[in-house]
Formats: sequence, structure tokens, C-alpha cells
Amino acid sequence: MKTALIYPPSANPTAPYLSVPALTGYLRSNGVEVVPIDANIGAYDRLLQPSVLKALAQRVQARLTKLQQKPRLNHTDQLLFGRLWRGREAGRTAIKEIRTALEILRDRSKDLFFDPACYESALITVEAALSLISAAYAPLSMDFISYRTPFALLNASEIQKDARPNRNPFHDYFCELGERLAREQVRLAGISIAFPGQIQPAYALAYLLKRRLPELHLTVGGPAITQILVRLNPDELARGLGPFDTAVLFEGEQALLKLSRAVEKGERPAGVHRGEICQDLKALPAPDFDGLPLDRYLSPGLVLPYDPTRGCYWGKCAFCHYGLAEVGTARYRERPIARICEHLKLLTEKYDCRTFHFSQDTLAPRTAQKMARAFVSANLSIQWASDMRPEPALSPACCRDLADGGALALALGIESGAPRILNLMQKGIDPADIQAALSHLAEAGIATEAMCFTDFPGETYQEAMATIRLLRTFRNRIALFICGEFSLTPGARTARYPKDFGLAEVWQVSRDEFIKSPFFREKTASKTPRQQAKIDEAVAELSASYWLHNYPWAGSLSTAHTLLWYARYGPAVFRHMVGVRKSGRGSSASGRRSFSGYNPAEIIPLSETREIDIWETLNYEQRAVSRSAYHELADQIPPVFNRRGSRR
Repeated sequence: MKTALIYPPSANPTAPYLSVPALTGYLRSNGVEVVPIDANIGAYDRLLQPSVLKALAQRVQARLTKLQQKPRLNHTDQLLFGRLWRGREAGRTAIKEIRTALEILRDRSKDLFFDPACYESALITVEAALSLISAAYAPLSMDFISYRTPFALLNASEIQKDARPNRNPFHDYFCELGERLAREQVRLAGISIAFPGQIQPAYALAYLLKRRLPELHLTVGGPAITQILVRLNPDELARGLGPFDTAVLFEGEQALLKLSRAVEKGERPAGVHRGEICQDLKALPAPDFDGLPLDRYLSPGLVLPYDPTRGCYWGKCAFCHYGLAEVGTARYRERPIARICEHLKLLTEKYDCRTFHFSQDTLAPRTAQKMARAFVSANLSIQWASDMRPEPALSPACCRDLADGGALALALGIESGAPRILNLMQKGIDPADIQAALSHLAEAGIATEAMCFTDFPGETYQEAMATIRLLRTFRNRIALFICGEFSLTPGARTARYPKDFGLAEVWQVSRDEFIKSPFFREKTASKTPRQQAKIDEAVAELSASYWLHNYPWAGSLSTAHTLLWYARYGPAVFRHMVGVRKSGRGSSASGRRSFSGYNPAEIIPLSETREIDIWETLNYEQRAVSRSAYHELADQIPPVFNRRGSRR
């Protein structure tokens, strides 16, 4: 019996993700015939073609023409007008240049890939293509991180609506995938949802497969769906499963093997199956990438993921709910050092790969040091990157060992530069530890990436600026940084014990049956709007001193492309390349009024601001979300009228 393991869009197309190869390795080691499918790169391979983009551009133009013929545009029409206008303009670049852009990103000679102007041009083109695709299916907004519609995932009905062919840009590819599963006589298909941007496409794929292959057993698992399903009550869970026969929560190796054997016996498993919360890593084989299209990823060289550890050995950070855990993070576990070396040697020789990302919650510095020394002893010539805590264990000697053992980059969970906030977060480190780690890693020649955020509950303006000052002071030792904003996640201590962190209340909007996003209000506002604006300006100013790009491109943290650029040019590359930009063409609103008499320069920014206001009202004042509630507010916004024939 064949079991298919499917990684759905929309996610990073530059390298394989670990979930399917890890499960494939385990199932194959237990005698299961596995068909691994990266539907993410498969779907984008199909979409990012000139002929497909041209057809989508025609669809955008037809929708735009229909709007332009209206005598007036209400609020939702105005939003749609803006999306279509921008998508049409972006499409002009995408259709002409997409083939060249993909050739640059897959350039095996690497000459074009590592030419900053060529690389920049390729990114602009691919992002223009995504803008065109989004516009063709507007109100969809999609990229390699997210996949959103206004009412996405609110309930089972909305999920089904967004799965319809006219709302799903991946529909044609999903049809081809269904035909492949039928040809290969697959009886069990498992869909792995690692990130939020994959949730709706995964459901759309499952609904299609269930219609076309009703006897196919469909199961779902992965971090993103686990964190949703564990919070649903039995009635909600039954609706939430939708087209899936079963779901596997937490780490899925053993549960998926049991499902496969049950289906092979002719049984019909149903409902939720709890996997191991803490799988024993010593018993697991190496991930198996055989069968994946390793030559199709949008990258000139292979960067493979590997998990020497799982979980977090600290596990106390108040803001954190991550991975395959009901709350907080999963318990920390390690593979034996000898087994790690054995696996990496196998992967290096089998796939001709020398660059790895050690994918897990965090890697203990002392374990990393032992690994690095073992790599040297085994003559294992690889480069690797991982995530770490900036701890005292990152001494000068430790960092030299890491560098000697192939450490290319480390992303440090710094979070804040303010001692009081670090204590509130229960980070277990202080600014002196952070500064020492940054210095020691930089001196060892390891690219150090800083992960920070502002607006932790109770953080003052001065404390937020302390984080930015830390980043600014150590700029010459920080290869890249991110400084986001705090968000409340359901399984974190901040959400479970809100009063301990100065939160007056935490709520979920009613009628949000699936995602159940938490919102919060502080007892006392910690910053004024003017102070918040100053923080944003300071982050923007610091960002301008780096050559940054959107995920998953070079210049974003912990990505395949970023690692390749470090390997080519060194840790300082994204500071030295500042100023390399190729201007995008035609993607912004024009100041000239269109022939229809609607002025995009007026309509687009105003409608987008009003849209934000509507959702602020729904989430924070009414605390309820539905189509009817949304349209009641949208209908109060005055229309704009067609000034046909008027010109500037």
C-alpha cells in the first residue's frame, strides 16, 4: 500500500521543509511505501509560468474593466479596485521577466544569483507575480508566508467557500495532483501543515481530493494545525476536521505508522489521534529526501534541514508557544552525537549537499560545541546554521570551536535590550550575556542574527528604545536583525496568566470558531501614539543600514538564500550591500486618473485606511466577526463616483 505525504502551499519555495522527509524516513524504515510530494514547489512551478500569468492578467483586466464601468464604488469595490490596479501594473513586469527571474534564482553557475543587481531584479519580478496572482483571486492576499482572505478560517463554511476553484489559485495543480495519486493508487494521504499560510490551501486540496477520490483516507498534522485543533471543543473539532478523516496531533511518526497499517488492513480510522509529545530521537532515522524534486527549488544550491535536537531546553519564556506542544514548547531532546555525524555524512554524500540548517526550537551551545568538535574529528566538511539562546556558554573558546566545525550563522533569541523586560519574559539572560555572545560569535567569524521584538506587555518607550540602541550599538557585529512586535499566542504564559503580565483582559472575538486569535488590553497604555511612531522610525532607520528583503530571500533571517550569501561573501554581506536596489516598475498607485474616471491615488490609500478601521472596530469594540457585521460597517462608508472623461 502506498502512503503519500504532502507539503502544501503557500510556503518557502527555496528549500525543502523537514516534516515530509522526517516522516518519510521513519515510515520507510518501517517498511511503508511512501510517495513524498512537495506540493508547494509543485504549485508554484505551475503558477510562475508566462502563459499562466498572462491568463491571470487577462482575468485581472476583465474584473477591473467591470469595476470601471460602474457609476459608483462602495467600500469593498474600492478595495477590490486597488488590488486589481496594483496587480495589473505588477503583472506587466512579471509576465515579461518571470522566466529570466527563475533562471537567476536557479542559476547553477551562481554567477547571476550572486550578482546583487540580477538577484534584486529576480526578487522584484517574483513578488510582482505574487501580486498579480493575488489580484486575480482578490480579495485573496498571498505570498510565501501568508494566505489570507477577509473571512479566512472563521468557520467551516468560510473554509469551504475559499476552497472553491474560482477562489483557489492552486486549483489546477491540485487537480493534477489528484490524478497522480489515483495513478499511483495511493490509499492514505497525509498533509503536513507547518505554517499558518498553508492552512487554507491544505483544506482546499483535501476537499478536492475527497470529492475526486472518496476512498482515499485523508489525514492532517503538523505544528500549525496541531495548535489549532488542541483548542477546539468536540463539536468544533468535528466541524474543524472538515474533509479530513483523521488528524494527528503533536509529533507524528508513530501515530502515522499506526494509521498506515490500519488503512492497509481495510480499517477506517476516524477522529483525532494523539502522536508522541516527546518522540525519542535516538530511535529515529535520518530524514529521507528521495522522491522530492530537489532540482526544482528556487535556489542555485541545496540547503537541507536536519534536526539534531527537538524542543527547547529552557522552556520558560513567557511569550512562547511554538511547535508541537499543547502549551509553551516541547521538552528538549537530542540525538546522540555519533548518530548526528552518521546522518550528516549520509546526507552529504547522498545529495551532494554541504549546507544544512539545523531546524528545531533551539540548540544548546554546549551540545553545538560537541557537535562541531565531532565534525572536525570526522572530517565532515559542512556549513550549518541554527537558532540559539545568547548564553554565557557562548564563550570565545566555544565560538571558535563552532566556527572550526562549520558554523556559518546563528540566530540568537535576544528579544529585548531592557533588563526588566528580560526578567518579565523569564528569559534567564541579561544584556551583558547578550553583548558577550554577540561579540564572541562575531570575533569567531560567525554571522550572528538578532531576533528581537518590542511591545511586550508593560514595556515602556525607554525600554523599547533600549532594544534598538542595543542593535545599533552592535550593528557591526550583527549580520542581520529582525525587530517585530509582540503578539499574544494562546499557549504562552502571557495568555494563560494575563494578570501576571499587566493585562487587564484577554478575549477572543465571537464567531471565530477555528483560529480563535486572542486579543488583549493592557491595564495602562505603556506608550503614546507619538512614542510608538518614534519606535517605528528608529527601526526603519536601522533597517535602512542593511540590505534587507522579505522572507524567504537573502537578507531575511535563517533562510537558504541568506546562508548561501554568507558562504559566498561573509557575515558582513548585508551591511556592505546597502544601496543595491533596482526600482520596481508600475506596482504603486499612479497619480494620474484612469480612463474610467476613478483615481487610484485617491481611492487606494483611503480605502485601505478605512478597512483597518473596520477591523479595529470588529476586533476591539464589537468583539465579534461575521460577514454581516463587516458589511454593516462597510456600508456606512460613502461611495466614490465615476468622473468619466475627467482628466488631470
